[in-house]
Order: sequence, then structure tokens, then C-alpha cells
Amino acid sequence: MAVRAAVLPAIGAPLEITGIELPDPGPGQVRVRLAAAGVCHSDLSLTDGTMRVPVPAVLGHEGAGTVVAVGEGVTHVSPGALVVLNWAPSCGGCHACTLGEVWLCANALNGAADVYARTVDGTALHPGLNVAAFAEETVVSASCVLPLPEGVPPVDAALLGCAVLTGYGAVHHSAGVRPGETVAVFGVGGVGLAALQAARLAGASRIVAVDVSPGKEELARAAGATDYVLASADTPREIRALTGRQGVDVSVECAGRAVSIRAAWESTRRGGRTTVVGIGGKDQQVTFNALEIFHWGRTLSGCVYGNSDPARDLPVLAAHVREGRLDLSMLVTERIGLEGIPAAFENMLAGKGGRSLIVF
Repeated sequence: MAVRAAVLPAIGAPLEITGIELPDPGPGQVRVRLAAAGVCHSDLSLTDGTMRVPVPAVLGHEGAGTVVAVGEGVTHVSPGALVVLNWAPSCGGCHACTLGEVWLCANALNGAADVYARTVDGTALHPGLNVAAFAEETVVSASCVLPLPEGVPPVDAALLGCAVLTGYGAVHHSAGVRPGETVAVFGVGGVGLAALQAARLAGASRIVAVDVSPGKEELARAAGATDYVLASADTPREIRALTGRQGVDVSVECAGRAVSIRAAWESTRRGGRTTVVGIGGKDQQVTFNALEIFHWGRTLSGCVYGNSDPARDLPVLAAHVREGRLDLSMLVTERIGLEGIPAAFENMLAGKGGRSLIVF
């Protein structure tokens, strides 16, 4: 059956909106009609080669929709069920999974190398980060499908699949923010806005948002920021001034740039925690000298997928959404259709775009 999709023909090439031939689900597979999919800088990192995927591919790593059909052996969802796509399903058997660190599963992205569909001329297509959400419909492994808890609109639920799990998990799981602690969030994009809301939910006493754009202040404050700092060489000094010259207990870096990682580190108090969420390229080199590592006693940690377990955390996030404590709508800069994806990517490349939500 033919559906429309956004195809990445090669690394560095523009996306093409075209028809693809999508097969019926085989054993252990699920076919999903997308309600919405998120477009963010992680997808941009796939198009420019910062993160490598087999091509040609259909990208899109966060989405939600309705099950159309299931293959043999699938029992946890059935046609008509609302679901959220999980781009990094854990295998349960690798070393990381046996340690309970499912977000580091060694086999999570194996499916990205599969051929899951073909163009109308027969060219094999790969499913991006497993789920290929930039399409009207997709066929995924059953492990990539999670039932959507009641009370969350499927269009909004698309953002739960990555941005919200990542921002929430960075604060609650990786950094372990405790009530009364102070927090700085660097980068007020979709993940940063989720992190700001998560810091508020964690009971942080002061939440400083940092971004290069003055136009994001109102949104950052609506998400929970008590203070807003424009990113500059003076950012660490400004944050220390806001926190009794100590620095914040926790910094969460969501931009993936060497300068902001370094600033986040310098903004953290002695003995504090700095969590890096942003995905930077190999050219983004961050340096520290041995003496400062000893003297400041800070913890610097990476964070993959918010150190989250989607099966465990999705119901928690859904409860926050239902009860009005978590606002998914503020994570979206614009809502577009499938045809708007190429322009959204061009805007991101030019530094003008924000986070888009594709509504099918």
C-alpha cells in the first residue's frame, strides 16, 4: 500500500516528499497511522551526518497514532489502539539492559539498518531511528509501540516519545534534582522547555533558563523559569550572582555546543552536577584542566534519552499531562503538514527555525 513520506535520499541532501510502498506488518510487527510527529534538531543531526543512519531513509523518531494492523504474535496492542512510538526499544538481554540501564541498550538501534519499505521505483528504504514517523503510516517492530495512556490527545502525545522523556528524565533520573535545589537549563528548545517544567515538578527553588534568543524569555518563564539569562561569555558569572555567588546545584545542557557545555559546567556550584543532554558533533571539543576537576568536585555526566525507561515513565508523564502539571503545547513552535518538513529543516539549518509538529 502506498503512503506519502519524507525521504532522506542521502546524507546532506534535502528531504523529498514522495510516495512509498509500505508492506503489511509481518510477525512481531505493527502498522500505525500517524496522528502527529515531532521535528527537532536530532532529526537535523541525522540529515547532516552528525548521527549516522543508513540511507535512503524515512526519518522521524517521535510520533503517535492509531494501530491499523498487527502481525502474528503481537498481543499488547490491537487495531484501533492509540499508541506512542518508542525509537529506542531495549532488547532486555544485553549488558546494559541486565544492569537496568535500558536507555543504553546495545541493540536498541539495530532496526534502523532494516529495509522496511520501498520507493515506488523499488529502491530500498530504511526506517531512520527505527520508527520512520515522517510518513502518513509506518510499520515498526512491536517493541517500538507503547499503549498511550488515557486522557492524552494523540497529536500532543507525539512529543512524549522523545523530547519530553528526554527533558524530564535529564532532571529526574540523570541529575536527580531534589526539592529546594537550584537548576539552570541551557537551551530553550523542546527538550529545554520539558526540562524547565520537570525542574518545576521536582520542586526546584530557583530555575534559570539560558538561551541566545531574547524572544524565548516569556515561554521559558511560562514553563517554570524564575530567571532568564541571555547566553554570553558572562553567563556563569550572572548565574553565580543569582545564587549567592555559589552557582546552581544542577546545570542541564540541551544545546550540544562546546561553549554551552563549558558554561553549564562553570555555572554549577562546587560539588554540583552538570548533565549534558544536547547532541554535539565531533568538532565540538570541550576542555578541562586537571586542577579544576579536582578543585570543583563537580560531576559531569552524559544523558541518553533522559536515562529513561519509556514503559515506566510514559504513564507518569501522562498523569502529569492529564492533571495539568505538564503542558505539551508550549514545546511546539509551529504546526505543519507533511509538505512543510523540507522548509522546517531549511529554517533549522539557517538557525531560524524552532520545533515543529507535523499533524497528519
